[in-house]
Amino acid sequence: MPRLSPLLSLIAVAVAAHVALGAARVTTSLYALSLQASEFTVGTLIALFAVFPMLLAVPMGRVIDRSGVRRPLMAGCVVASIGVTLAATVKALAVLYVAAILIGTGFMAIFIAAQHAVGTLAAHDQKAAGFSRLSVGFSISAFLGPLIAGFTIDHASHAAAFGACGVFTLLAFVIASGRTLRELPLQAAGAHQQKGSPLQLLRNRELRGVYVVGILLAAAWDMFTFVTPIRGTQLGFSATTIGMILASFSAATFIVRIAMPGIVRRFHEWQVLTGALLAAALCYALLPFMQQPLSMAATAFALGLALGSGQPNVLALLHTGAPPGRGAEAIAIRASIGNLSAVSLPLAFGAAGATLGLFAVFWGLGAIVACGIPVAARRALKISHSSQLDAHEP
Repeated sequence: MPRLSPLLSLIAVAVAAHVALGAARVTTSLYALSLQASEFTVGTLIALFAVFPMLLAVPMGRVIDRSGVRRPLMAGCVVASIGVTLAATVKALAVLYVAAILIGTGFMAIFIAAQHAVGTLAAHDQKAAGFSRLSVGFSISAFLGPLIAGFTIDHASHAAAFGACGVFTLLAFVIASGRTLRELPLQAAGAHQQKGSPLQLLRNRELRGVYVVGILLAAAWDMFTFVTPIRGTQLGFSATTIGMILASFSAATFIVRIAMPGIVRRFHEWQVLTGALLAAALCYALLPFMQQPLSMAATAFALGLALGSGQPNVLALLHTGAPPGRGAEAIAIRASIGNLSAVSLPLAFGAAGATLGLFAVFWGLGAIVACGIPVAARRALKISHSSQLDAHEP
């Protein structure tokens, strides 16, 4: 039986773990709602998926820069497995708080290790292509996770849905511990890393712009997965219907990422990111008016096209601009800031949804996303101007 290449093995680990994460987030929301939990309680639970990742991402990035990716991958799989096993076996709302922390923390280690390894394995001019392949994998897993969760809940139980998550975390561990990744060097290419604090990376103007835009797009993605189960429940949709709406979003991210190599040949990364922010803000303005499954799915698909184009371009800009030996740390800073928003936004918008209604949540997030448009547009115009000058040089 032929073995997968190291790149495909890394993507397989990340995809299997991401299926578990996506299914666990949806199952957690729907299980809490079935127990008559409020929007604020659901927001708190979803926020807990990001609390410890927010605190531990940068130290984890430094560990990966020094020691390589395999051990963090395996450790992340084990931690996530413990979380989904607890949620599946102990039927209590309080257990979901602990499970959310463990699942989120485990996936954080897998996420940073896989992204850094893909950037390290790919040649300099192939980084965008490598990240596109990883992002396509995440699109597949983001499609499967909610679909598996909704179908399993409707035809079995919430515990069975968490059990399905456990199958995928086990699969991720098996691949991570296999011979292909075992043969990778113990130390990553950036083992002899430059010294410095994370603040030095944040002071870099170009990297700072990438962080701002990347975090806004990630927040728009995370909030969609948080708000949609609540909105769907309010409208009387079944768990399967909610899962299909989320899956239509993920299908769009898959399509746009398949097309991304051709897109970046015609447009610079900053031009793509400007368009993504514009489209995402418009979709969030329209979502409150979509009250039928088909219209919600169509808007979710358009939002998926916008947000799906963001991650490969953000990662390519970030990994290329990071100082030598600090690639994983640069990615970890993005993950840490993103998790800060993933902690604060569900709490803030959960409280807003309970008091002001979900219209305020959708429009508020759309306004936040729109704040990133000037940041991306300035850099896109700068790149366009530089290209015109180069074209006119004799």
